[in-house]
Amino acid sequence: MSEIEALNRALFLKMNASPGAPQWLIDFATLVADDLIYLVPLLLIALWIRGQEERRSSACRAALVTLVALSASQIILLFWQHPRPDVIGLGHTWISHAADSSFPSDHATVFVSVGLALFLDGSAVIGGATLVVGVLVAWARILLGVHFPLDMLGSIGVAIVSYLMVLPLWRLAGKTITRALQQVYRVVIATLSIPIEARRGRN
Repeated sequence: MSEIEALNRALFLKMNASPGAPQWLIDFATLVADDLIYLVPLLLIALWIRGQEERRSSACRAALVTLVALSASQIILLFWQHPRPDVIGLGHTWISHAADSSFPSDHATVFVSVGLALFLDGSAVIGGATLVVGVLVAWARILLGVHFPLDMLGSIGVAIVSYLMVLPLWRLAGKTITRALQQVYRVVIATLSIPIEARRGRN
């Protein structure tokens, strides 16, 4: 076992919840680990619906960075399999999870990708809050025994590289992409509003 892997396992055992952990802590961590991820798409949708073109551009770029990062994660899984703690009988597992590779964490990748993209695009408060929530999610998933600490550091690296890959493309074509999506959005909204107006006319 390498020194890095030994350190990874040692840190995991320090953070992983023991059988004596209070139930409220397990319940809270389970909520954080499983459910807060749904806030990310809701955040991007809210930024799009309530924002002007600049804010919509930020949401689109964050979504693109996340897609690239998740794709990179899948490529890593194809070439390197790192077993989860429960697969090697390490620590205690409090929630069920598929026995796939643990590195990197998809949950952490999503939060870091969105938070980093928003933060560096000028939305410091929203981006910073997203990163803080991401740290909380990372803590919960380690505490519950489904990830190692280095899985989370790997997610940070994947998100940073993905952001750097998207940045030149976005500088070149970001406005065009955003305006094209806005046009599609307006067409969809207009199409959906026709039946509503028709019903009002009949009433």
